[in-house]
Amino acid sequence: MPSHLSADRPAAQPPGSGPVDALISQTRRLKGEVDAVRRDTPADGRDPRERWRRALYDLAVHQLDDLDQHLAQLRDDPVPVPDSVAPPAPRSGSLLSRVGSAEWNLLTDEVSWSTELYRILGRDPAAPPLTLDELPSLVLDEDRPGLTAMVTGCLVDARPIDGEFRVVRPGDGVRTVHMMGEPVLGADGSTASMWAVLRDVSELRRCRRAVSETRDSLHHQRHAAARTEHRLAVELQEAVLAPRRGPLRLPHAGSRTLDLAAAHLSPSADAPIGGDWYDALDLSDGATLLSVGELTGHGVGAATGMAMLLGAVRGMAMTGTDPGPLLACLNRLLDTATQPALGSAVCLRYRPETRSLLWAQAGHPVPLLFRGGTGRALDAPQGVLLGATSGASYGQAEETLEVGDLLLLHTDGLVPGHAGSTAVHRLLGLAPRFAGAATAQDCVRAVMREFGEGERQDDACVLVARVTA
Repeated sequence: MPSHLSADRPAAQPPGSGPVDALISQTRRLKGEVDAVRRDTPADGRDPRERWRRALYDLAVHQLDDLDQHLAQLRDDPVPVPDSVAPPAPRSGSLLSRVGSAEWNLLTDEVSWSTELYRILGRDPAAPPLTLDELPSLVLDEDRPGLTAMVTGCLVDARPIDGEFRVVRPGDGVRTVHMMGEPVLGADGSTASMWAVLRDVSELRRCRRAVSETRDSLHHQRHAAARTEHRLAVELQEAVLAPRRGPLRLPHAGSRTLDLAAAHLSPSADAPIGGDWYDALDLSDGATLLSVGELTGHGVGAATGMAMLLGAVRGMAMTGTDPGPLLACLNRLLDTATQPALGSAVCLRYRPETRSLLWAQAGHPVPLLFRGGTGRALDAPQGVLLGATSGASYGQAEETLEVGDLLLLHTDGLVPGHAGSTAVHRLLGLAPRFAGAATAQDCVRAVMREFGEGERQDDACVLVARVTA
């Protein structure tokens, strides 16, 4: 019977440094060549040498598969690893370890082990090789049933072996061994012997565990960072916006002619916070500024940008700037910002002594006016998204209101799953409820009951102003 000592050779060392894609191409090309030769080797031939070669080809393909997967992981997920979660440095030795071989002849009870197999299993080379009945004595108690099942399946059912078990090597602790084997059938179809190739994959498994633990740690850190960012965005938004529910209390007495209420509809638990806002501000000349808007993006950046825009709106409004020129200033502000962003807004200046409304919009849903149990969308003056183009100008429109009129301002996303004319149609359908409402807050509650109780992927704002005198 041919000697199997030819299997005692170091496995190929990992290739040298170079682009990872080139290494992957080399690995896959080599794997294809090995696989082509393997296919030409009889899988059930009677020549023991051919069977042995076939087993070694199978093992080589497995090793190249492992290498291919690791290189692909290195290419596709090159995440910098913080020092606190860096995996331990590999121990000396190749991940593609040396290979040992064995044959157990069931007809003669002869057992043949290669020299390298003695090293893999931590056995004295001078000792006789272990029989299949004795082999489990080297294996950890919890792995013995698995090894026994693999060997039994090979000998009784002629199933190939491809599995792992752990052994305790004197002075070297627990090692993981990968075993591939196949039965050799006699002329009568019964199992005459069993071939196996074994390799120590302890380093490979250890590195896989380290990579897995590192990935889990990074995912945990990212999740914790995302939670922190979400909390900061929520806190910033709540600090900037007026109370999320309840009437808006303006500081001056001049706004008694307007009953105001607003709400911010938060997204679902794991959805990021956006840059939506609403605001109501009494001005020194007795007018009231109403504004609603949103900034593209999510998280702390969007909330910070929203706070900046809202501060700019308030500052320019206090100087007496009309809505159209005010939006033009916001456009220049976004156009020169370090971080490019787009925004939309609608600004209204209401004078209670004449009940006149002067307003402008920048790519934003127009205000809805409800009167006498019906509603309509106001005709929009010219206006493009904030930050979309330099030097944009914004038109203005005027409207005269009556006692009992109700204005509804909102941001995109108020009606989940609907936008544009469809969302407007659904909001206008609330006109009968608004007609029977006693306060602006009652109207906001009606909006919340209709559109605020389901899951939503983005936040939204709604502001209601009711003319009381």
